[in-house]
Amino acid sequence: MIQYIIKRIFLFIPTLLAITLIAFALTRLAPGDPAAVKSGVGAEGAQSARSAISKKSIELWRKQMRLDLPVWQQYVYWLGDIVQGNFGVSFQDQRPIVGKIMERLPITLTMNILAVLISYIVAIPLGMYAATHQNTIGEKIAGFASFALYSLPPFWIASMAISFICNPEYYYIFPNHGINSNGYEFMSGWQQLGDKLWHLILPMLIYTYGSFAYLSRQMRSAMLETVRQDYIRTARAKGLKERTVIFKHALRNSLIPIITLLASILPGLIGGSVIIETIFSIPGLGDLSFKGLVARDYPMIMAVFTFSAILTLAGILMSDILYSFVDPRIAFDKKSN
Repeated sequence: MIQYIIKRIFLFIPTLLAITLIAFALTRLAPGDPAAVKSGVGAEGAQSARSAISKKSIELWRKQMRLDLPVWQQYVYWLGDIVQGNFGVSFQDQRPIVGKIMERLPITLTMNILAVLISYIVAIPLGMYAATHQNTIGEKIAGFASFALYSLPPFWIASMAISFICNPEYYYIFPNHGINSNGYEFMSGWQQLGDKLWHLILPMLIYTYGSFAYLSRQMRSAMLETVRQDYIRTARAKGLKERTVIFKHALRNSLIPIITLLASILPGLIGGSVIIETIFSIPGLGDLSFKGLVARDYPMIMAVFTFSAILTLAGILMSDILYSFVDPRIAFDKKSN
């Protein structure tokens, strides 16, 4: 297994390079001039900038940011800094980017880990119930609810929640911003934990409902396909209890396609964190990347994008490793040859 993991990590390096190359080119093609933004004017106000600040001053900013170089040279310089562990400084406040990311990474990482756990904990039993109770009222209700949740956009649900259940004029059940209340530092340990949970319940529900709705439908399809296999019929013919047939024989094979989806869920969660963190003013990577995008902060955008790509590739590797625990017939040495 160790050799397999090392080989996969080495295979991820060219993939990561290709991703960063495309992302770097796209950021440079986006409209806007960071030097003009840094000087206090937008890209569309470049003409008026000459009256507010000298053209030479903007050129000095561009040179300091290496924006005067061709795009390929900018990428080479950026790649060289990354190899040395240097993501540069933010165009917005000249702070080291690594420090800013490390301040916010724990929040986003915690939310993503919790989102994956919640999604699978809810989706797997729900999908199993739908598969083992076909054409019942409960299965139809679960199916309708899954499709309804999956079709509702998170930003709309978040806006409605803030308007109606985070508003003292209607119902104030959850706070509408941040992860801490005023006076958090004066609370006891249990009070701090309760306060954080109170702030995170609503964002996490909105963050995950689409995922577990989608996963539950996939789990239902996988379970239905598995229970129609010959070995399941044989297990039932031997007189095994239905619970034993489902949990011991059918469940394990049904989890393989669900684990495969882990690699596709992580990028969606990372992208969704931008929306949720911005709407609820949660100081995570999503909020940081959004502010960097608005300010045309290229080093910040690329740093957050690189961290997101690494997390996505790690999710792919994790799903491959989990295959061996679900199905021992999968051998890493055969897979890697």
